[in-house]
Amino acid sequence: MAQSNNQDTKKRVAILIENGVEDDEFQVPYKGLQMAGIEVVVLGSRTNENYAGKQGKVAMKADGTTTEAIASDFDAVIIPGGYAPDMMRTNPNTVRFVQEAMEQGKIVAAVCHGPQVLIEGDLLRGKQATGFISIRKDIINAGANYIDEPLVVDGNLITSRQPGDLAIFTTAILSRLGYGGKEVEMPHESDVSAEWWKLANTWGGSTKGDIVKGLNTALAGERYSREAFTSYAEKTTDAELKSFLQDMITNKEQHILKLESRLNSLGEQPSIPAQNADKYAKLKNSLQGTDETFLMRSTLGDLQTGIVDVNNLRNKFTDPVATAIFSEIEIDLCKYEQCLAHLYKARLGAKPAKPTSAPAVKM
Repeated sequence: MAQSNNQDTKKRVAILIENGVEDDEFQVPYKGLQMAGIEVVVLGSRTNENYAGKQGKVAMKADGTTTEAIASDFDAVIIPGGYAPDMMRTNPNTVRFVQEAMEQGKIVAAVCHGPQVLIEGDLLRGKQATGFISIRKDIINAGANYIDEPLVVDGNLITSRQPGDLAIFTTAILSRLGYGGKEVEMPHESDVSAEWWKLANTWGGSTKGDIVKGLNTALAGERYSREAFTSYAEKTTDAELKSFLQDMITNKEQHILKLESRLNSLGEQPSIPAQNADKYAKLKNSLQGTDETFLMRSTLGDLQTGIVDVNNLRNKFTDPVATAIFSEIEIDLCKYEQCLAHLYKARLGAKPAKPTSAPAVKM
């Protein structure tokens, strides 16, 4: 997508970097702003450091450091996520630079773990904000109202949660810098029907092939587990476990439909491994026993494997639609894991904690 800045005065934006930065969370806003004709200055903590991204896609030296940078020289400051913000927050010069930018009314934008720097600077008190789910409590404890949305804007503060939000996040920054709208073929940040993955891809995010591969990986997992749970349900004589498994099977069928629908919207069909995942599960489970404890522990193991696998997918791609499906699957898996753990402990005669209710199937 060809872009040029429509402003008479060239804007200047600082983007912070440290080792372990989440590559797409640095790269997408960095390239997006550059393509818009905005001057982007990379600020680290050391002048001669060769900074490397968490995934190995970003490798560069900074243009300067937060020690020497003057907040008033910039129109905006961007704080990407990954492991980097935990290092940034230990540097008083970085924290002070962000504090000064915020106090001067500059745009301050943070994504994923980026709000850790804002927490360190006591900049979230009384604010509406979001961030990666693992720092939700930290954001709340810092005095903010945490909102689980792709984009949260409160005055000059812009926050987002994860790589899937990056195109929306970057668009929001650009629009507040005076760049955006129909004349440059950019969707509005609130347009839920926009093909955000295409914009993110233009700015260095996930390709269509990447996203399709991730969807097929999730689809294979859901088809495998549906067949595995069907096998366990046929073998168990425990009425409560059977009912629990049947509920999960229905839930899996809804996930499968959503994954297939997203593949179809991208003009793709399920891959051969995804198509054959249930056959593999049927063969594997035909060789397993019928002991009730074994069946329960097998179910728990499948749930835990699914949680780890889909969590990795949720954090990987810059497609908000696919990310939302992965997030839904992960939430459901976690709730089912807690319910099954309660049942398992009850069967062992333990006194389990009160369970989380099983998730309602989303049609």
